[in-house]
Amino acid sequence: MENIKCLILGSGPAGHTAAIYAARADLKPVMYQGLQPGGQLTITTDVENYPGYPEGIQGPEMMEDFKKQAERFGTDVRWGIATSVDLSKRPFKITIDEKTEVTAETLIISTGASAKWLGLESEQKFNGFGVSACATCDGFFFRGQDVAVVGGGDTACEEASYLSKLCKKVYLIHRRDELRASKIMQHRVLKAPNIEILWNQAPKEIVGDKTVNGVILQNTVTGEESKIDVEGFFVAIGHKPNADIFKGQLQMDANGYLITKPDSTQTEIPGVFACGDVQDHVYRQAVTAAGTGCMAAIEAERFLADVEE
Repeated sequence: MENIKCLILGSGPAGHTAAIYAARADLKPVMYQGLQPGGQLTITTDVENYPGYPEGIQGPEMMEDFKKQAERFGTDVRWGIATSVDLSKRPFKITIDEKTEVTAETLIISTGASAKWLGLESEQKFNGFGVSACATCDGFFFRGQDVAVVGGGDTACEEASYLSKLCKKVYLIHRRDELRASKIMQHRVLKAPNIEILWNQAPKEIVGDKTVNGVILQNTVTGEESKIDVEGFFVAIGHKPNADIFKGQLQMDANGYLITKPDSTQTEIPGVFACGDVQDHVYRQAVTAAGTGCMAAIEAERFLADVEE
């Protein structure tokens, strides 16, 4: 059975940054790319908020740059998905694609989180062309325009508040007659002059030509349909961390995000580190994910140095 010094699961900004640092530290990292090679940025069009790209860059192109840099220093990038893990002792045992078993002296988990979607066909059709799951990432592109946010929790209210500072009008679409968000978040939304809450409404279809120009809504009480004209549609019904295979082995919060020690990527199991969106439910940005990827590799290097003394 192959024994790997530093195994990285996931290939977004966190995983690739961890690979770059681990490779330069001669940890001979092996990375399994996972279900979505390159992470969420591969379904993003323009990225304008990552340092070093003054003219912006397409998400897939940016992740290809990350991959090339990781490989340049010797990272072994492989196709495959981790389907089960045994973290009860070192070296840790990981099964890839339900058939290949490897062991690892250190494990860096950078499996990310996936946005929850409504399940509309038109939602996927316009993803990256007016539909987004991240206002902080994409709100700038809709300056001075009318947009809609769907959701009723803290995430939706936070996204709507952020967009209200950039956009002319923000519709907050909620399927019930009261918000689930905390009182302080509700207060921010209710006092914003350019946020209009559309109660008891559910998006039925996103419409447009090449980009979004409106949303057809259905009243959840009467069934009546209506249409609003918007250029942007933000889905804010939460994210799901890709951490199911670690249930029962690693500590998670109520929403399934991996818990790490304060100011660290170290989990409660020595030698197992978590970085990026799988443990970050606050920022969820490429640049912060990359930062924690750097931390994880440095901590893995120091861990190995200590156990090998």
